[in-house]
Amino acid sequence: MKETTFLDNNSSMLDNLQSIDVLEPFEDQELLKLLEMSKVRKYRPGELIVQEGRSDTWLYFLMLGKVKISKKGKEVVILSKKGDVFGEMGFLRSAPRSATVIARRTVELLEINWKMIKRLQWLYPPTAHQFFINLMRLTCDRLENLTECFAEIKTLDDSTGLCNRECFITILNTEIQRSRFS
Repeated sequence: MKETTFLDNNSSMLDNLQSIDVLEPFEDQELLKLLEMSKVRKYRPGELIVQEGRSDTWLYFLMLGKVKISKKGKEVVILSKKGDVFGEMGFLRSAPRSATVIARRTVELLEINWKMIKRLQWLYPPTAHQFFINLMRLTCDRLENLTECFAEIKTLDDSTGLCNRECFITILNTEIQRSRFS
């Protein structure tokens, strides 16, 4: 891993950052303040970025490359879009990491540490507030997507204990097919 120092007033990164959904609403001055609290790290293909079960307080923004996220050894998702965010659960909850992240290609990440965000809250409260609002929106979007996925695979209704409509239709069609061959 290759690491920069904290990015004190690195204005060359501004255009890059404004293309990231979570950071897009920020004004240049706010982004510069956020950059003061950030690092850029580069990882080689195959290099471990985050280890499931270990604790750290970094939030990661993918700037370049591709990462594989896995849980208990099973691949969960590949992130390759500039601006993809990971590590938000460990960042917000100071909890052990729920997944492992490995660089699939050469990766460049913008990384923000919880301690630096606490410092940002103290030095620039409006910027920190906007950062947390944006992170909350991202988290809510992910929760909504997860809920939709869960609803698609859920087959039993919690209140009645009966099959949902799709499950019922599938069972009905199966029974109709079976009766035709009997």
